[in-house]
Parts: sequence; C-alpha cells; structure tokens
Amino acid sequence: MTAFGINFFSTVRPEQKSAQQYFGEALRLSELAEELGFSHVRTVEHYFRPYGGMTPSPIVFLSAVAARTSRIRLVTGAVLPIFNHPIKIAGETAMLDAISGGRLDVGFGRAFLPEEFDAFQRSMDESRARFEGGIEAVRRLWTETDVVYEDAFYKFGPVTSSPRPVQQPHPPIAIAAVGTPASFEWAGRQGFGLMVVPYLSKFESLQKNLCSYRDAFAAAHPGRAVPAVQMSFHLHVADTDAQAVAEATGPMAQYVGLFKDSASAWASRSSAGYPGYAEIIAELDSMTMERVLCEKRAFIGGTDTVADLVRNALDLFGDIEPSLSVLWSDIAYPVAERSLRLFAAEVMPRFTSARAAVMARV
Repeated sequence: MTAFGINFFSTVRPEQKSAQQYFGEALRLSELAEELGFSHVRTVEHYFRPYGGMTPSPIVFLSAVAARTSRIRLVTGAVLPIFNHPIKIAGETAMLDAISGGRLDVGFGRAFLPEEFDAFQRSMDESRARFEGGIEAVRRLWTETDVVYEDAFYKFGPVTSSPRPVQQPHPPIAIAAVGTPASFEWAGRQGFGLMVVPYLSKFESLQKNLCSYRDAFAAAHPGRAVPAVQMSFHLHVADTDAQAVAEATGPMAQYVGLFKDSASAWASRSSAGYPGYAEIIAELDSMTMERVLCEKRAFIGGTDTVADLVRNALDLFGDIEPSLSVLWSDIAYPVAERSLRLFAAEVMPRFTSARAAVMARV
C-alpha cells in the first residue's frame, strides 16, 4: 500500500495571505487530511522571506495540528541544528511527541540558503559538522540521563532532558537531502529515514542517490526494512488537465520566482559543503510550467493524469511516500480543498486497493 501525506511549504506574499489566514487554512486542511486517510502532515523551518518563511518553527505549527487530530503522523521537515541548540530541539520535540501521543517523526536538515546562515552568524562550512553532531546530541538527550556532551560547538552536561519522548527508544529520525550524495549515504548508514525534494535534482542523479541510500541502509542494518522515502510533490487536481494547468501556472511561476529570490545569494557564493549549489539560479531560470509538466516534476492534471504521474514516480523512485503540497503560492483555500478531496477520492484508492489485492494473492 502506498501512503500519501501532505506538506506545507509557504510560498505566499503577506499581502496575498496574512499569517492568520494561511495557518487557519493549513490547519483546516490538516484536519481534512486525517479524515481522508492521509498518512502525515509535514512542514519546514525557514526564515524571513515568503519562500518558506511562514514557519520559522515547524514544532509550533505541528503542535496545533496535534491538538486537532488523533491519528495522522506529524513530521518536522525539517528542524535545523545549525540554528538551534540541541538541548532545545530535544526538549521541544519530546514535548510535541507527548502532546501528540507519540505521533512525531523528527526530520533534520542542514539548511542551504546563504542569507539564513548570515543572519544567524553561522558558517556554511560548519554545516555538516553541526548537523551530524546536533543529531547525535539530540538522540543522546532523548535516550540517556546525565548526558555529558562536547564537540567543536557545544559543551554541556551532565544534563537529563525533560520531558522524555513517548516513543521508545525515541521518535523516528529522518534526514532531508537534496542532491549531495554524501547526505544520502550517511542517512542510510545511520539507519535514518529520508525526505527528498526532487525539484532541482536531475532524476538520473536522484535515482543513483536513492540507490546509494538504500544500499548503505541495507548493508549497515541487515534485517531491518528500508523505510519508504518521503518525496515532496506539488499537487493540483481539477476536473480536466486544462483546468488544472490553467489554475496552477500562475502559482508555479510565483513559487519558482520566490525560490529564486531566496537562493539569489548563491550567484556569488560557494561552499565546499554544498557542491553544485551555485548552479541553482541557472536551473531556476529554466523551470517553467512547461518544463515541470514535461519532466513530470509535479502532480498536476485531471485525476487520470495525476494517477499516471504517481505511477511514473513510483516506477522511477521505488518505495516512496509522496508528500503533497496543496496550499502553495496564492492558491485559494476552496481550490486546495477540492484538489485534496479529488486526489483522496479518485487517485489514492488506485494505489491502496491494487496493492492490497496483490498482497491478498501472495
């Protein structure tokens, strides 16, 4: 059975939707997603700009989702150790795990926007060390008492973190990766889950990176099943392909434009820890709706077309759990709700019933 979740990555200007309106709509869609059988709600940590900046704290948003739901998984997609002390991450995520009754998956990311590093006065060259060390410190704080920790950036202890997580030994950990092969391999070796945004990756490279992740996981953790990879896709479903494309073309242009604005510093920056990121601007310059449709980078169309696009993604990438963005750019709430309901009614059953039928014959 293929599971489908939803994710919220705000790409809306404040004059288009206030924070109050945006979060009101996102929370209504989260409740609806649980009602319709989706597997997870996820949001990210970003700052300042309309590109993701509505959610500087995924934990705050997911706490509100937890209060309105009872079954759906909550995913930080992701918290950023580079900008947060591990004691704070460990305590707040354990608190959310308790509030939600043990429904939290904790996704960690390295961050990649130069202006965020500049604002927090962090070096991009320290990103990987702070990322890996931060995750290890959080894991120990979740699972041990009287923790004494020291690395190049933090020294603390003995500390016993409170509250303790509901899930034992700790909430599932997932790693956000974009295109750096080392990130995929490291996540696999650690036995962590994986979250991927395939928007700027060449699909051939992404397929290789996913193979590296799965091979590394299997080699380091024999006997454990490799988890499905959460992969983000824009979703927009309408009665016809023409209607869906017409409705989504403006929002897609806005998404790409806001992404380009936030990533613009890469035009004059480089970091050994982020190979290839300087080419982001050139990639975004050519990311039109025509290209998105041609390369099947989003699930946009009527229900039959979207089902075909989902099949294509499963064929290309194997065992994935699509994480669908429905409230992106300035898409109106009624349109986003229609899209989610159509997908749940007309597309999801094709990937649950078919799998169930196959398993019943085994």
